[in-house]
Amino acid sequence: MKLVGAPPAPAATVLVRLLVGGVFLSEGIQKFLFPDALGGGRFAKIGIPAPYLSAPFVGAVEIVCGALVIVGLATRLAVIPLLVDIAVAIATTKIPMLVDKGVWAALHEARTDWCMLAGGLFLLIAGPGPLSVDGYARRYAPLYGSGEPAGSSTYVPGRPSPPAGSPDSSSSMSGRASR
Repeated sequence: MKLVGAPPAPAATVLVRLLVGGVFLSEGIQKFLFPDALGGGRFAKIGIPAPYLSAPFVGAVEIVCGALVIVGLATRLAVIPLLVDIAVAIATTKIPMLVDKGVWAALHEARTDWCMLAGGLFLLIAGPGPLSVDGYARRYAPLYGSGEPAGSSTYVPGRPSPPAGSPDSSSSMSGRASR
């Protein structure tokens, strides 16, 4: 999923990945370490169905997807369940707080949730950045058996091929350097 015309994600995207992935990984682990306070007991308190089944499931999703986001492997796919997770957390805990305690209390308590939502959306749109497993694979792994680094071909789907003999007709690195 690459937005047409979007510039590649900057190397600093690794900071967003560490933040988002680290928080979800930590929260997932804590659901198992402190089940009464953060796992099934908490889920039962806020009314999540089947709390003692859903809490370990959510914890496992947070651990696996958080770790994937940290290393930058399948980042866009891994962030989707985390976005669902944080949306449910906001809907079940922060919206009721807004109604019961007012806007300032809800904003204070939801600051991490909103940051995780914004960071997750950023990663969904921008991708993992070059300092990631996906970025490494994109640069160095052969693309569909072509034997060339991914992205070295000048073929663009939907665009006519350049005329034979033109500098753009070659997929070699020397053809790219002349641009």
